[in-house]
Amino acid sequence: MNLQAPAVRTVEDFLRWNEGREGRYEFVHGRITGMMTGGTRHHAQLMLELALLLKTALASGDYIVTAADYAVRTPFGVRYPDVLVEPSGANTGDSLATDRALFVAEILSPSSLATDFGEKAEEYTAIDGLAHYLVLSQDEPRVWLWSRGGDGAFGKPEMIAGSAETIELAGLGVSIALAEIYRGIA
Repeated sequence: MNLQAPAVRTVEDFLRWNEGREGRYEFVHGRITGMMTGGTRHHAQLMLELALLLKTALASGDYIVTAADYAVRTPFGVRYPDVLVEPSGANTGDSLATDRALFVAEILSPSSLATDFGEKAEEYTAIDGLAHYLVLSQDEPRVWLWSRGGDGAFGKPEMIAGSAETIELAGLGVSIALAEIYRGIA
């Protein structure tokens, strides 16, 4: 769904236009697009569990972990990932978006599959300083992890599957067991 809002031409215009607005929107390639609302219980559980696990693992105070309503600036516009990690002090408490994301995660739904693996993968991995992009299946312990290599480039995603497996987020210095993320789901 595309909305016409003639006064919205820049990321800053969009962030001001979107603040407090009903519904969920993103700004991509100069266009306002509608986002999915009304996700499943599994989607909500995974988002919360991943955010809480990251918050606990990154308890040093060097990072801020947010979920769903805080935006990330990409080279192509503004997205609202399901989970986001940025360095503490990167922004003030009243900021509407970060351009210093270190980690972003999206949880798959049937309607977001192509976008999460296509457009969003391209946009997120183009963010300077991003260490990891994670896509999670909502029905089984299976994730796809893009990680920035030592050469500064992102390679192909690594698929990690099974409740006995662990996600290594070297850029954040943490490991998270899939069994922990998917507790109560699979």
